[in-house]
Amino acid sequence: MRASIALSCGLVFGLGLALAGMTSPQKVLAFLDVAGDWDPALLFVLGGAVATAAIAFRFVLRRPRPVFDARFHLSDARRIDAPLVVGSTLFGIGWGIAGYCPGPAVALLAAPGNPELPLFLGGMLAGIAACAVSRRRRGHVGERVGDG
Repeated sequence: MRASIALSCGLVFGLGLALAGMTSPQKVLAFLDVAGDWDPALLFVLGGAVATAAIAFRFVLRRPRPVFDARFHLSDARRIDAPLVVGSTLFGIGWGIAGYCPGPAVALLAAPGNPELPLFLGGMLAGIAACAVSRRRRGHVGERVGDG
């Protein structure tokens, strides 16, 4: 049951990314090119996502638990630390260079004609592995990213 719910949510998310143009590296790079031929369309996508989440969280977090899980999985992190800054910086650099971020990159696995995608996904998986090694060395074994 959990796997089918996760798959359904992933499909809806991927469809939303595709409809919003977030799976187009050229569109993403045009959004990031604020000094050149800037395309602000993704700003509206971001604004819509933030507004939807801000409203939905108010209602969802009033529930005693999620509909399809035993508890909410929210981070208790409240400070900006070196791993957050380094990870955010690497994410931004990769996004700016390639025009991909993880969600759209995975969604594009179903679309032909992205010869650079395997290279990006390989780098993404290497980054995930490096994060896991770093977390293990810092004593965060078994915790998911975002759990502290």
